[in-house]
This record gives sequence, C-alpha cells and structure tokens, in this order.
Amino acid sequence: MLPQEIIRAKRDGRALSRAEIKSFIGGLASGAVTEGQAAAFAMAVFFRGMDTDERVGLTRAMMNSGAVLNWKDLHLPGPVVDKHSTGGVGDNVSLMLAPMLAACGVFVPMISGRGLGHTGGTLDKLEAIPGYDAKPDKDLFRKVVADVGCAIIGQTADLAPADQRLYAIRDVTATVESIPLIVASILSKKLAAGLQALVMDVKAGSGAFMATYQGASDLARSLVDVATDAGLPTVALITDMNEPLASAAGNAVEVLNAVDFLTGARRDARLLEVTLSLGAELLARIGASPDPAAGRLALERALDSGTAAERFDRMVFALGGPANFIAAARQILPRAPLTLAAAPSRDGYVVEIDARAVGLAVVELGGGRTRPSDTIDPAVGLTELAGLGARVAADQPLAVVHARNSADAKRAAARLARAYILGDAPPTQKPPVLSRVKAGA
Repeated sequence: MLPQEIIRAKRDGRALSRAEIKSFIGGLASGAVTEGQAAAFAMAVFFRGMDTDERVGLTRAMMNSGAVLNWKDLHLPGPVVDKHSTGGVGDNVSLMLAPMLAACGVFVPMISGRGLGHTGGTLDKLEAIPGYDAKPDKDLFRKVVADVGCAIIGQTADLAPADQRLYAIRDVTATVESIPLIVASILSKKLAAGLQALVMDVKAGSGAFMATYQGASDLARSLVDVATDAGLPTVALITDMNEPLASAAGNAVEVLNAVDFLTGARRDARLLEVTLSLGAELLARIGASPDPAAGRLALERALDSGTAAERFDRMVFALGGPANFIAAARQILPRAPLTLAAAPSRDGYVVEIDARAVGLAVVELGGGRTRPSDTIDPAVGLTELAGLGARVAADQPLAVVHARNSADAKRAAARLARAYILGDAPPTQKPPVLSRVKAGA
C-alpha cells in the first residue's frame, strides 16, 4: 500500500483498516516511509483522530514492529510490572518508584523515553549519571532486571522501532498532544516489554500535554481500554500538573532530587504522595498487597529501611554507572558553572504557575531539545522551585537557576517571573491525585 494514499485517507477523515496501519508502520520501521510522510501522517491523526479499533491496531502494529520480550524462562519469583507517566515538569517519579517496587518483590523492566516538548524525559535524566548505559543489549537488560529487580533503559533498536522514529518526529512537529499517538507510543513499548500489569500516571494541568481535566480523563480512558484490549491489565491515576511536581526541573538536578528522596534527606510532599499512590495501586492490582493501603505501607517500609536506595545504587552500577553512586552523587553528577536566584516580580504568595513555561525555561537553558538531533546539557536546570501557596520575596526566590552563562540564567529568571502569578493570600490547595480510572468503570 502506498504511504501517501494511507495519509490521504486519514487526512480526509476515513478510518484506517488494520492492514493499512500495519503497512504504514512497517514502512516506518524499515525506512520505506520518509520523515516527511511520517510527519504528515502524525498531523493527519492529530486533526482527524482515530477510533478505538484504529488505536488498538496502531498500538499492536508498533509493538510488533520489533521484538517482544518474554520473561518466563527466567522463572522470576514475582510479577513483571511497570509504571508510565504522560510527562510533566519536575516529574522524576520513575527514578524512585522502580527501586521501591523492586524492594517490594516485583520486577520492573522500565523502558522510558526522552523529553518531549517542554517535559523532561527519564532517559535524559539517567544519562546525566556518568557511565550509565541507557541502551544495553537485551541480555544485560534481562540480567539486571532479574538480579536487581529493576532496570530503567531506553528503547533498544529492536523494541518497537517504529515508535522510535515517530516519537522523535512528534516532538518537533507539534503533534505530541494527539491521544491516539500518545496511547500507541506508550503502550507499544509497554506491551513489547512483556508486562503483566501497568499503572499509568496521566497528568492534567498547565504543565501537561493534556491541559484540561477532561482531556486527561479521555486519555486515561483510552490508555486503560486499549491496554486491556491488548491483554495488559492497567489502572490509571489522573494527577495534577498545574505546578512542577518536584522542587527541581532539569536532568542532573532531578537525579539529585531523587537521591535525596530515596535517602530521606528531602521528600517533596506532592512528589511523595504521587509516588506512593501509583505504587500502591500497582501492588494491589497484581496481588502483591491486599489493597492500596497495604501497598502504601510496604512502599514506605522500602523507603525508610534504605532498601529502595540500595536497589537504585545496584541498578546504576549494573548498567555501567559508578559504584556507591548515591553516597557520592553530589560529587559525581555534572554541575552548571553558574547559579542565579530568580527573583519574583513582587512579594506575595504564589497563586498560579504556568508550569509549561517553567519547562520551557529548562529547554532554553539547554536541558531539552528543539530538534531530535539536539544535544542536552545535563547540568542545567532549576532547583528550589516555589510551589503553589509558597511565600516569595526578594530573599525568597521563585527558584535557583543553574546555567552555563549569565545571559542564559537571566533569560530563564525572566521567564520564571512571567510564569508565576502572585497574590496577597495563598490559594486553596488541590490534592495531587485527582481521580482513578480502571477497566470497565
């Protein structure tokens, strides 16, 4: 089938058959489909959408464009599970949750992506750790999962290769927010990982791809329904992204934030709540705990005992990073040569944050991409980010900017000043977890 005819059909609003979708995705994987054709297809889907059958077909085609992992031969003494976030600002949950789940006796082969648009990518964060191999061969990946209990890597060349091409193209063609493309991208990787259960963190708010709660709800429902149809039990939590989730945004700075979280040196309250809620849902879903409340207690024990931190250390070392990374993280991680306190426009309380603008400040510093070929600077970013309700003043800045030079730092500080709206009284706080979506409900 000619790629241009498939693009034409979707452009004109016709539902694509599974054979047409399979043909186009096969061309993406083989290189027969050009980058321009892939971009046109993404834009056609963005505007015309896909029905449930098309979404399932696209997901399955992308999953089957490469290898599909099977864990049965390893005889693992626990279920194989994963978590995925639709992306946000300061969202480093995966770095902590994977080792926390491993400490609770489940196995987490987490295949993560790079940053999209204004959001950070788990893979970019981990690559801030010197020596960390985010793309090991399949045998090493399986060995680390079996020995440590978790491994966070990027897509290898043989896992959902069609998604790898489309993922990069979406990032630079303003087609990231398409629900069918998001669903297929996420689930093709998760299905290829051979999972037994999945928990989804679907973000809603100014820093999310789905800015409205209704959009996030629609995405969560599609993810759960398509995953269930494909045989992967999935539950989704809709979480608030009207402010950065952690007090750090960037790559190395978010890794350091994760280290402080795992050791107990610092745990941002909203970040802790989202992390525990996601893990508790997953442990209950696969029967590792009788209910989410018991799962939450198990995760807290994994944190407080230091077991989760130990798992993270072992994972980093097994994938090429330094030994005893957590103890020496501040010396090992790259640091920007300049810091600048971002002053608020006036004294007051933070009543609203354009979280997307905060993410874009990181991108402009060099911590994100505007083209697929861009190289990321792992050292730059923001720390001590003020959250909603925080009191800010000349001596209580909006954030600390980590930059390569003074001009970059000043631009980021100015963007932050525009991103924060201040008032004379703190706003009513929203809970970070807004709702739950499960199959058939």
